[in-house]
Amino acid sequence: MTDAHKWQLAALTLGIGLLLWLLGPVLTPFVVAALLAYLGDPLVDRLDRLGLSRTGSVAVVFLLMTLALVGVVLLLIPMLERQISTLIEQFPRYRDWFTGTVLPWITERTGIAIEGIDLEYLYGMLRDHWKQAGGFAATVLGGISRSGMVIISWLVNLALIPVVAFYLLRDWDVMVEKIRLLLPRSVEPIVSRLSREADSVLGGFLRGQISVMLALGAIYSIGLWMAGIDLALLIGMLAGLVSFIPYLGAIVGVGAGLIAALVQHGDLTHVLLVALVFGAGQTLESVVLTPFLVGDRIGMHPVAVIFAVMAGGQLFGFIGVLVALPVAAVVMVILRYLYQEYTASRLYAGVQATAVRAGAVEEGAVAGSGHRAAPRSRRRRRRRPDTDPGSDPGPGATPDGPSS
Repeated sequence: MTDAHKWQLAALTLGIGLLLWLLGPVLTPFVVAALLAYLGDPLVDRLDRLGLSRTGSVAVVFLLMTLALVGVVLLLIPMLERQISTLIEQFPRYRDWFTGTVLPWITERTGIAIEGIDLEYLYGMLRDHWKQAGGFAATVLGGISRSGMVIISWLVNLALIPVVAFYLLRDWDVMVEKIRLLLPRSVEPIVSRLSREADSVLGGFLRGQISVMLALGAIYSIGLWMAGIDLALLIGMLAGLVSFIPYLGAIVGVGAGLIAALVQHGDLTHVLLVALVFGAGQTLESVVLTPFLVGDRIGMHPVAVIFAVMAGGQLFGFIGVLVALPVAAVVMVILRYLYQEYTASRLYAGVQATAVRAGAVEEGAVAGSGHRAAPRSRRRRRRRPDTDPGSDPGPGATPDGPSS
């Protein structure tokens, strides 16, 4: 690729990025639909290989995704809201336990008197903010209902997401192939390889790690509910959602579960039950969930995930949060490729080191040729006595000639 081609490719990339930035306000339903299509495409391909038509496979996957979304909206969100309300109502019990049990224990063990912690102020602030959140939601919904254009825009976006997702799911493989054919032939092999690596990275996180997070959330919630913890769903889902950071989910879940068990029951039995729940969850994650759902795919580093989501939200708002992970996956793959190219270049190895290696190879070749020539000379020296007239006669010969 010449320098002119490189500048043209850079200008084209910059132009596409600028166009996407200008169209950001109207891209939200299309980005959401593209993410849904990306998540559902492997299952559609699997059903397609089983003999179902492409349209039929898309319809089945689309129905499953719709049922899952409706279940989350109608069941999970109201249950979490009730759990948060329960936590706010029980906050005085946690406050009394902390001031009456934890602080005296710390003072007795360390001799340090901890003062100045105003939990009453924290409780009042939490209660007021929760009420304000409900009032804010009512205000926003009321404003939307009074503004005809806003509600029409919301409805149009909600209607566009399933329609666009359906057509993207149906034509996903065709669009990917057409994009590949449009690439310049000089860069097509490299771009195709980097695209496959980016798909492996992003798929390893979205299709693998998120599935592990949701499964762990369900396991922790059910286990804590069976152990008799009132805030089982809230603690379990929180521990599951932060489990993409190694050990953080278990630490958060065990800490919150032990505090809930001590405040609610105050005995050693429920403490052991909470520890058993999280121990079983960690065992299932390492033995069953991660090998089967994630496998050996290269995932994204937890720090990279956190930074990508926060940076995308800061730069581009909600649309930035949606595209943060795909962009981060592509950037990670490109950086890995540049690192490989750099370590394989003469700039990294150095011209002197290259010359030294070339000289070593040449010396080895010369030495190898000398070692290979030596056996032939030795073989010639061994053959000479057989043809020498003054050689020792054989066992059946005499000095005058052969025996009669």
